[in-house]
Amino acid sequence: MTEDSKLLEPLSTVVSFVLRLLIGILVLGFALSLFDSNMHVGYGNPCVIADFASGSAPDTDATFNAKAGAHVMSIPQYCASHPSAYQNVLATLGELPSFILLIGGLFVLNSLLRAAARDGVYTPQTASRLRLLGWWLLLGSLAAELIEATAKTALLATLTTEFSAGVWLGMWATPYLAVLTALGLITFARIMRAGVTMREDLAGTV
Repeated sequence: MTEDSKLLEPLSTVVSFVLRLLIGILVLGFALSLFDSNMHVGYGNPCVIADFASGSAPDTDATFNAKAGAHVMSIPQYCASHPSAYQNVLATLGELPSFILLIGGLFVLNSLLRAAARDGVYTPQTASRLRLLGWWLLLGSLAAELIEATAKTALLATLTTEFSAGVWLGMWATPYLAVLTALGLITFARIMRAGVTMREDLAGTV
């Protein structure tokens, strides 16, 4: 194992294992669906949790044995009894983008680590791949949240008449950690590129 490869452990091994595991699960699930006619992709009863409409009531407190001075919040969950194809599509869009973001991020990170172990950590290529990972996480997390919030809002609109324009804002959850991590990766990629340039200049001077 080279020195650069050692620098990338244990992250390199963990990322490779998780990526292979997820791909294996996906392939296995697809293979089983081909041989088992009873299996199908989709949601049996698409549901939306409207946590922005939570409330408390005395009977709820009593049902869940709340102590004096404590309240149990009731959060409505709307489910389709006989879902249509449109509702199933919306339910899928409400979950799938985050999974695609995860798989894509693991692919990019795994590619970065493998290339860094092969070509070296302190290279312009590694800095470029690190920047790519940062942009994937930044734009991907925002896009995934936008798609999921919109899909959940559209699904909820098919399940309840109590609907308003502010419901979308209630579904939206800003991915602060993902955005800050992405900005950090982009910044460190710029720092790394500057360091690589300085290192090359010093090597040329010597």
